[in-house]
Amino acid sequence: MRLMTNDRTTRGARQTMMQQRSHTMARLRKAGSLLAALGVLSGCAVFRPTPIPRGSLVEADDYNQLIPGTSTRADAVDLLGSSTTRGAFDDNTWIYISMTTYLRPMDFPGVKKQQVVVLKFNQAGTLDSLRTLSRKDARPVAMISQVTPTPGTSINILQQILGNVGRYNPMQNLMGAGSTTGTGMMGQNSGPGHFGSGNSL
Repeated sequence: MRLMTNDRTTRGARQTMMQQRSHTMARLRKAGSLLAALGVLSGCAVFRPTPIPRGSLVEADDYNQLIPGTSTRADAVDLLGSSTTRGAFDDNTWIYISMTTYLRPMDFPGVKKQQVVVLKFNQAGTLDSLRTLSRKDARPVAMISQVTPTPGTSINILQQILGNVGRYNPMQNLMGAGSTTGTGMMGQNSGPGHFGSGNSL
């Protein structure tokens, strides 16, 4: 009877020890997965691309001080600085472009944020209108794969063969040696490609 109870107690003790081990292993796994997740998140924060500001520093607090009808070009320069660009056909249109980009491997930089402020002045230099644009207002432009023909530059195989006939004459350099006028034997001009000085454009 005592042996039976001893066996039962040892089995119970083993079961409780196994349960405690499984609980500690489960806790260790949870802690390890939590540490791994924190490591991944911190690694993402470390390797996150650094934003790079480009263009004009355009702040809403600055351009909101410009009032159409009363503000002038000098006010715009004082608040925003010189414009990034101006209108192609209208010098009274000032454009301020602000952009935040980030580097992408093996590709063009990505645009994280973009803002455009367009100021239009009248001939007297007073602000007529102020307009702000964002990336939502942008229109994608597709590249065209067509090629513009340039006449006069394409030559055929016969022109390539005949165009080089007579251009290289190794004896002409020897015959024209000692001549400082750039002319070889029989008064012919050596010219460029004939080992002489020739005519320079």
